[in-house]
Amino acid sequence: MSESENTPDAPAGDDAVKAEHKAYWRANIRLVSVLMVVWFVISCVCGIYFVKELNTFEYAGFKLGLWIAQQGPIIVFILLLPIYCIAMGKIDKRYHVEDKDPY
Repeated sequence: MSESENTPDAPAGDDAVKAEHKAYWRANIRLVSVLMVVWFVISCVCGIYFVKELNTFEYAGFKLGLWIAQQGPIIVFILLLPIYCIAMGKIDKRYHVEDKDPY
């Protein structure tokens, strides 16, 4: 038996399953990475580096730079949670790993 043939321990479809599993996790990690970059940009870049520029604007009586530094990361994180859930639901359906009955 050559090495390209499947061994009895590895069924014929095993390579396809492994490839789909890797693709699923690659999509998952890509999504998490994009969302974390968005969160980093709002919390660190806007909240730290662009404070002076943002402070020229006001929101609810407070300078926008201060407001984004204090409240921005929390609000963005809360908004990213449903985005992650919806996107992961789509990824789960694409790779056929969604829950059949989630409740």
